[in-house]
Amino acid sequence: MAQDTLRIEEAIQKGLEKNFAIRIAKNEAQIAKNNNSLGNAGLLPVVTADGTISKRIEDNETQYSANSIPDRNDKGVETTSYNYGIDATWTIFDGLTMFATKDRLNLEAEIGEEQTRLEIENLLAELINGYYQIVARQKAHKILENTVQVSEERIRIAETKKDLGSGSEYDLLQARADFNADRAALIRSGTTLKQSKIIVNQILSNSSFENFDVEPAIEMGEMMDLEVLTERALVENKSLSVARLNEMAASEEINELRGDWFPQVDVSGGYGYSKTETSTGFVDFSNTSGFNYGITARINLFDGFNKNRRSQNAQIRLKNQQLQLEELKLRLRSEIQQVYEQYIDALSLIELEQENLQFTKQSLDIALERFRLGTINSVELREAQLSLLNAENRLIIAQIEAKNAETELLRLSGDLLRRVN
Repeated sequence: MAQDTLRIEEAIQKGLEKNFAIRIAKNEAQIAKNNNSLGNAGLLPVVTADGTISKRIEDNETQYSANSIPDRNDKGVETTSYNYGIDATWTIFDGLTMFATKDRLNLEAEIGEEQTRLEIENLLAELINGYYQIVARQKAHKILENTVQVSEERIRIAETKKDLGSGSEYDLLQARADFNADRAALIRSGTTLKQSKIIVNQILSNSSFENFDVEPAIEMGEMMDLEVLTERALVENKSLSVARLNEMAASEEINELRGDWFPQVDVSGGYGYSKTETSTGFVDFSNTSGFNYGITARINLFDGFNKNRRSQNAQIRLKNQQLQLEELKLRLRSEIQQVYEQYIDALSLIELEQENLQFTKQSLDIALERFRLGTINSVELREAQLSLLNAENRLIIAQIEAKNAETELLRLSGDLLRRVN
């Protein structure tokens, strides 16, 4: 049954839409974006409203010293109180901590976005490598199918020669044994090919296995330059960008902690209303309402040296972020150089193996003809057959190594996302 062909562009589109890791990264970025608000930084006032209704039932006994006033003994006196109010508090100065906090929240939102791009690039690299691994294994499977056909032809020739008396039973048995070996290799190849497709299905977050064909070509982009890649990586690499933002966020943490050394000034205001109702007594009810406002200043004079400790730890965290950034730059340069060497070697091997492939194809054609004529035996034909098989496989390996190296160089240089768009 014919299968749909999945193009690399379609695979990338599906991966970007469905991959769980990317969806999670986008959600985390949205959380950081939601947290980046004036209120979360402490720049906005806090407004609260409250209301209370309470009731008391009491027995009151009152004796007066003046004989002219009769004593009172009230049973089950009900008193109902109503209290409503609205209050607002606004921090107008805290040593500029709130502004440093807002700057840090801005950076955390940027970090979330950059980490999403990093996750997307990692997915693209994994998906592209997985896709072309299928291409390579599909090519290898096709090669084995051709090898099986050659082995079938070899059996036919061996049977014909044996019937004519010019061939031996040994040659025929050897041809059949090699044919079975090739069929076994073809079965194993089919299993390996399906496993590669299962991996890509997982990357695409498909809930069930979807079988598909892929385009047969392993296409390479333009030749890349090491110096250009390195310069671009130091600017565009997503891991490096996240590290820079983390360094800046660590610096803002220090600015936030500086506010601990300054007083905090709050202004407050509110409106309140209260009413009390009594079921007996001289007063049936009373109302009170009005506004209130004020200003409060506070400063922490001593907290067990905790301010010093927090400040020192923040300085250490900043230093660690700076060290991690420098380490990442060094590792990035090293990785690019290593992968670039693999890239150049693989391109050279492609040219060499393409030439070898032509030689081995011609050699097998000659060997088949000579085997028909009886000038070589089955062992020599098998050697020619295996030489072609090995040459074809070496070419595929060189092509996939070159493609993987190219993809990794684009990822390291921060250029992969732009190239696939």
